[in-house]
Amino acid sequence: MNSDRVLDAKGLACPMPIVRTKKAMTELESGQVLEIHATDKGAKNDLAAWAKSGGHELLSDTEEDGVFRFWIKKG
Repeated sequence: MNSDRVLDAKGLACPMPIVRTKKAMTELESGQVLEIHATDKGAKNDLAAWAKSGGHELLSDTEEDGVFRFWIKKG
């Protein structure tokens, strides 16, 4: 999946993946896609809830070798 920016949040514990995602999203235009890489298991629920509450769209999420990848489209 194409993304406009990639955020590496691997190795960060909650709530840092959300904090970094929020900051990165402020630098994107509406409709652009942020790809996030995280290793914190809680990030899956946290990022999905955060995206919904912020008016963004979680396009996809995958897990491979302990790394969670998320694609969030800015609302």
